[in-house]
Amino acid sequence: MKLQRMNRRVLALGALAASGALVLTACGSDDTSSGGGSSASATTGGSSIKCDNAKGQLLSDGSSAQKNAIDAWVANFSKACGVQINYKGGGSGAGVTSFTQGQLAFAGSDSALKPEDVTASKKVCTGGQGIDLPMVGGPLAVGYNLSGVSNLVLDAPTLAKIFNSKITKWNDPAIAKLNPSAKLPDLKIQAFHRSDESGSTDNFTKYLIATAKSDWPYSGGKAWQAKGGQAAAQSSGVAAQVKQTNGSIGYFELSYVTDGVNAVSINTGASAPVAPSSDSASKAIADAKVVGTGSDLSLQLNYGTKADGAYPITLVTYEIVCDKGNKADTLPATKAFLRYIASEQGQALLPGLKYAPIPADIIAKVRTTIEGLS
Repeated sequence: MKLQRMNRRVLALGALAASGALVLTACGSDDTSSGGGSSASATTGGSSIKCDNAKGQLLSDGSSAQKNAIDAWVANFSKACGVQINYKGGGSGAGVTSFTQGQLAFAGSDSALKPEDVTASKKVCTGGQGIDLPMVGGPLAVGYNLSGVSNLVLDAPTLAKIFNSKITKWNDPAIAKLNPSAKLPDLKIQAFHRSDESGSTDNFTKYLIATAKSDWPYSGGKAWQAKGGQAAAQSSGVAAQVKQTNGSIGYFELSYVTDGVNAVSINTGASAPVAPSSDSASKAIADAKVVGTGSDLSLQLNYGTKADGAYPITLVTYEIVCDKGNKADTLPATKAFLRYIASEQGQALLPGLKYAPIPADIIAKVRTTIEGLS
């Protein structure tokens, strides 16, 4: 067991180091062939990945929240199987649109397909339709940059007022009440949101709607609706703006919380405020219910949880693929890659990358569904 844990750590570190180079290679190559298509299992980092005749190149796009996980998975899978995977991470909206236009082998989205998306997908999924496969869980962090303040606590109504431009100073009484020992400056709050259509925006506003409706009078969705604030593209763009701007706040996946950015702990009404982490997100996602029908495995999350240690602002990223009617030239590689990332080995990488694995009972259904793709 010690050797197995060591191998996983080595594999995760190696994946992070190699992912950038491999993705750049995939983006810059015009070669759609591969010498790595093998029906046997390949070994990388001491672990086995089943290639199963996977070959060629896969184009994909979507959720930027899961991009750090995808990059690590791509590094391992490409090394083992020789398949090039170009995942752009241009946002959930871009991914779904490109998928329904037949441009991608699979897409990533932090929101499940809407009925109109399913209808559109039937035009490219011959005899089938697009389905949602939950693959990456994690907390959606509210990151901030405020000199001298490192343990900020906020609740849903206060967050709603901040992002709705109703609270504009860091020393506002509502923030001070939640942080009695903090030295809050008389400084303007600069709130950043996504400029592109995003599943992160959809999940963040679903949380506000569920827990602070009177302070967040919007219908929600992938597009930002509140007035005011400043915008940036993709999770990486919002995180970069927060990192370089004192007095700023924004929302993005926890893996984007780096030096210069702290994460807000949320007062949910539980015994103590909850910080975002893989464990606290897993506790919240464990309450999720499968609400999709047929092969679709879309989930309903409980944004209003008050369970001790459960972080309420969570998201699940879905890999979107045709249940039937996948293109013959990309189906073997698509199934092999999805099979790997849904495997115990693939899911084991997630906590080290600040994501949360999908609960065992749900990921078991994902694995069964992947085997039936055609």
